[in-house]
Amino acid sequence: MQPNQIQLAQRAKVFKALGHPSRLLMVEALGSGEKCVCELRELVGSDISTVSKHLSVLKEAGIVTDSRRGTNIYYSLRMQCVSSFLSCVRRFFDQQVEEQFLYLEDLRKQVRS
Repeated sequence: MQPNQIQLAQRAKVFKALGHPSRLLMVEALGSGEKCVCELRELVGSDISTVSKHLSVLKEAGIVTDSRRGTNIYYSLRMQCVSSFLSCVRRFFDQQVEEQFLYLEDLRKQVRS
């Protein structure tokens, strides 16, 4: 693989890792600070093995990092910029909803006229 292809593959791996609702939920939660696996399991509502698999995908992509304290494992964002990106995506869709609302409002006004 050429260097550019390697970089593209790395970026694609990040997007693939973010491509599951449970992983997105965990990443968004980690944006506000470090969380124990038990907290993430509760947040996602899945069993511990499923949550661990999701966290493994995120860790392999370089998005999160972990640290062990006693019997607990804590995760935090390694790729801090992902929070900004997810906020940007959220704002984009909020804006789309607002635009659709305004369009429907204008349409309703036209029908009344």
